Order: sequence, then C-alpha cells, then structure tokens
Amino acid sequence: EAIAQQYDIHNLIVEDILSINQRPKMDDINDSIYCLLNMLYYNDTTTTVEQEQISILLGKNYVITFQEDARRDVFNPLRDRLKLANSKLRQNGADYLAYSLLDLIVDNYFIVMESLGNCIEQLEEEVIRTRSTPRTLARINKLRKELIVLKRNIPPVRDLINGILRSDSDLLQERNMKYYKDVYDHILQAYDLTENYRDVLMNIQDVYISNVNLRMNEVMKVMAIVTCLLAPPTVIVGIFGMNFDVIPFAHTHLGFYLTVFITFLIPAIMLWIFKKRGWFRRSE
Repeated sequence: EAIAQQYDIHNLIVEDILSINQRPKMDDINDSIYCLLNMLYYNDTTTTVEQEQISILLGKNYVITFQEDARRDVFNPLRDRLKLANSKLRQNGADYLAYSLLDLIVDNYFIVMESLGNCIEQLEEEVIRTRSTPRTLARINKLRKELIVLKRNIPPVRDLINGILRSDSDLLQERNMKYYKDVYDHILQAYDLTENYRDVLMNIQDVYISNVNLRMNEVMKVMAIVTCLLAPPTVIVGIFGMNFDVIPFAHTHLGFYLTVFITFLIPAIMLWIFKKRGWFRRSE
C-alpha cells in the first residue's frame, strides 16, 4: 500500500494485488498496464504443479512486480542480465522489461509441462505393458488434476497477452510489439501442448478401462466354463439320486460305476470341445 501510494497506483489494482487465487487478467487503468498471472513450478517430491500469483505493473519508465513468495521465482536469468551495463534489457524501455518478465513466466510453463509429459509417458507404458491396478487409476486422476491447473492458467494468459497486443497505450512502443507477439505464439504452443496431454491422458484412461473389462471377461469366461462343466454331472447325479424303483441300473452293482463314468466323461468331452474352439486362449 505504501508503494501504491508512492506511485499513485489505482485502488482497484491495489485490491487485485492483495487478493490471491484470481484468474489471470490484464487491465489498462490510469496510464498504467496491470498484468496478473501465476508462475508455475513442478514439485518433484510430490509430483504436483504449484502456482504462485505475480502482479506486474507497467508505468511510465518503471515496472513493479509483486509476488507471494520471495524465496523463489523464475527471474534469476533476468537479474543476471540487468547486472550487465550494456545489456539489451537496459538499453530498451520499461515495456521491454515487462515483456522479459512475461516471457520468462511463459517459458517456465514449458518446463512444467515437460515434467508432466514425462510422467504421462511413464504412465502410458505402465498401462500398456503391465496389468492395470487401482494404483494406476489413482495416478491417472492425479495427473488429470495437474492438467486442470495448467488449463486454468494458460488460456487466460493467452487472453492477457492478446489484450496487450490490442492495447493502444502509449506505454507500449511499436518497436517492442514484435516481442509480445512472440510471447503470444509461445502461449499458443503451450495451450496446444496442454490439449495434446489431455487427449493422451484420456486415451490412457480408455486403455485402463479396457484392461479392466478384459480381466473381468477372463474371470467371467472361467466361471462360465466351470458352470458348464458342472451342469451335466449335476443333472445326472440328480436323476440317479431320485427315490424311484424304475431308474435303470439303480439296483445293480454296475449302475454306480456307470454313473460315475458318465459324470466324468461328459465334462471331458466338453473340455475337448472348448479347447478346440479356442476358449482357453488368453486375450492379448
């Protein structure tokens, strides 16, 4: 608030700076251009995408940035370039510095997406080469949540850059607009890559469901074979177990052995027929 008072920053911008978890946006207020977006980081320990809100305020001959966490950001290469007296960053205007900040943030999106892409590739190989498990489904859902974080950030940043390109503010020099167009091209590539990852993840989920259904079909096939094999012996034993005197061979010594023989013979014939028809082949 003290900085806002010193540079005559509009109250609406101050309110946006102090409020977190907002949608990325761009505003042109009081001869200043305000950009709000998120820096993204990939946490290798938890394999999650973390985000941090940053506000970039472009004014006449100055750029002010506000961020949540002072311990980390993506601007170290920019700081190194600012230390060089003859660097291009020092020779150009404030709008070029604002472009450099946005460019580093967008470029870091690709680093995050590359890490997510590696996880998706490993998951795809696991689903295709090995049997799917509930743990696999949990990983699929987790990666879908991380892609949602990207989806919530990349399209609004695309609109943000597009708003700068359409702005007629005097703070933006015509010679530097080509750099903003380059950032716009990068964010479009990031958006397309996110869509590709989403499609791949949906395909992986379809393969997982197919594997689960295939395993269930295998189980049902085994149960169906067992049921078929047990049906004839059950009928035969039930007939010969009835309490009637007219049953053939019921009162002879040969009747018992004949019943047992037929009880085993019919399932054996059925097994041969099932094998001949390929029922015992494992689905690939």
